[in-house]
Order: sequence, then structure tokens, then C-alpha cells
Amino acid sequence: MSPTPVTSALPTAPIGYTWEATSAAVAARYGVPIGSILRFDLNTAPEPPALAAAVIAAGRFEDGLSEYPPADYARLTAAAARRYDVSPDEIVVGAGADEILDLIAKAFLRPGRTAIVPTPTYSMYRVLTEQRGATVVRVPRLGLHADFALDRPAIRAAAATADLIWLCDPNNPTALPEPDGTIAGLLADLDADARRAGRAAPIVVLDEAYAEFVGSSLIGVRLDYPRLIVVRTVSKAYGLAGLRVGFALAVRETVATIEPYRPPGSVSVVSVAVVTAALETDGWLAPRIAAVHAERDRLAGGLRAEGWEVLPSVTNFVLARFESPSAAAEAAESLLHRGLVPRTFGPGHPLADHLRITVRSADQDDRLVAAVRASTPPDGRAGR
Repeated sequence: MSPTPVTSALPTAPIGYTWEATSAAVAARYGVPIGSILRFDLNTAPEPPALAAAVIAAGRFEDGLSEYPPADYARLTAAAARRYDVSPDEIVVGAGADEILDLIAKAFLRPGRTAIVPTPTYSMYRVLTEQRGATVVRVPRLGLHADFALDRPAIRAAAATADLIWLCDPNNPTALPEPDGTIAGLLADLDADARRAGRAAPIVVLDEAYAEFVGSSLIGVRLDYPRLIVVRTVSKAYGLAGLRVGFALAVRETVATIEPYRPPGSVSVVSVAVVTAALETDGWLAPRIAAVHAERDRLAGGLRAEGWEVLPSVTNFVLARFESPSAAAEAAESLLHRGLVPRTFGPGHPLADHLRITVRSADQDDRLVAAVRASTPPDGRAGR
């Protein structure tokens, strides 16, 4: 009930996306109370920050709920500009990072164009590319022995005929950042190669959805590589996934190419108010991130104690490796029968023998570890 997100359509139709099974659907299929369902598959926070409830309770909305939000999202854009240290005219606001990615695809991809997708990575890059009628060029990552790092020479070679490159750092679903200097070095290589060939460098989309967990960003590199678009979100570290707010950050010329595709009013007045307050308020995010790091390490230790092979992570989720895809599927089914929903990967996926587990609250994570303990074979070989 946690299906592979990418689904094939008719040969003449674009690729589609199968949304994760709802909690109600999981409850019905596995015969568990809906109130007992816990989502370990979505990489969301177990609870929002307290300031969100305070803003909503105070009703501090720039416009009433019966009105559309200001089309320029001026207060939100200004708050994001200060937080990310860019000019307000270098920002595009969207309904979550997913809408931002969709706007980028609409702006830069069309039939006959190509996009590089390092694999494994976030499935929507492939979905959006194929929905625009463009061609996906898959470049495998280096694998477990190299922490799933980008194959920089292979990407550079493929980029000679590519229009766009999708990157994610830290990468979802492998939970790790690129080695220091890898992406900045790649951008310098791409710029040099384009200059020698007398052509435009490819657009590079750098999805930094999990950047707050590592405390670093390449937003500043946009000044050296003006074809770079950095994507940020308040869904992960900020714990505001339900409000659906994301940003594209790039030099003005690149932002101007994206803006015509932005729909009016896709971000609600409630989302604008809460996210503006979250970006303007100092001091609350760092302790929240530290708590996620501590709980992630505790959860990983608990799962390892039960025989799971949990790989290193810098994000709010962990990746566990099993002996085979069937072993991973068996572990997932055992959890689902207890109302616990892991992220699975379908047949043929590079991570088919893995499960991805979101870090939640301590009591919720303890419930997961207890479920693993109850289903672990006597020899303890639940993982690899």
C-alpha cells in the first residue's frame, strides 16, 4: 500500500504519478483502526511548529479567507529573500517544491529536449520531464560503496547534449549529501564546456529540500552559474508540509523565464501568513533540527539492534537495506499489518531491496522498533 510512485501510462500518453496510499486505504486493507496509522513514508514532521498554531489562532492574515492572496506574495517573498539572502526579484513562490519543479519543467522542457536524471533520486524529476514530452537521460549514481554520490564525469559527458539537469542535495531517497565541492565543481565544468562549444550551458535544478538538515546551500553559486535554479521548501525541516509553500531561487534573468508559468493565487492566505512568520522568526528552527538529528540517530540505533542494516543519513529519514527485494517487501508487509507505513520501491528500482523510514517522534519511533522486534526472525537476520 506504499506503491511505486512512477506509473506507466498508454504509449501515447505522458507518464503519470501514483499518489501514496491514503491512511484510510491502508486501514481498510490491513484491518487496523485508522487512528493507529503512522506514516513513515512521507518524510514529514510528526507535528508542526508551535508558531503555526499561534498565527492561525490570531487570524493574522493579510487578506480575509474570502479573498484571494496578493498575486505577488510580497510579504512572503520579502521574508524568503531575507532568509535566503537574495533579492526579492530572484524568487518565485509556488505551492510547495513540487509546483516549483513543475513550473521549471514547463519553462525549460518541451518535446525534443533532454534532461539528465541521476538515479536513484526523487521520482518527480522523471515524471515532469516525460510529461513535457522531453527525453530522460538516466545517469546511475556510484552506488552504496561511494554513498550513492553523483558520477560527476558521466553527468558532464551526458550534459554535452542535455538541456536540463535535475540534482538533489542531500539526495532523496539515499539520505546523503554530495561530497564537498562536487556540485560546484560540476557547475564550473559545465560552464567551461559550454563556452568551448559556443553554446548555452544546461539549466541545473538543485533541489535543496533537505538543506536545513546539513546547514549549507549553493544558493550563492547562482552568481557564478546563472543557469542554476535552487529549490527550497518549508515542508521538511520547518514541518509545514500541509501548507504547500516552496521557492525557486535564481538570478533575475532565469526567474523571469519561470514567472509566466506561475498560476495566480496557488498559495493560500493562511499559508502565506504562517510561512512568513516562520521565515521571519529567529531561534526556533535550530533546536528543532537538532532534535531531529538526535531522534534519527536513536531510531537508527534501535533498528540496528533488531538486525536491520540502516545506512548513514543526514536528513529526517533513514534508508535500510535488506537481503533481497522480497525480504524488503516482507518487512514492509509486516509493518503495514501493524498500521505502520514505510516507503517501498518497486520491482526494477535500484533500491528495490531497501525501505525508507521517516524520523517521527520518540514514542512513534519506539512503536516502529517494537513492531520490527516482533517480526524479526529468531536468527536476527531482518536486514543484510
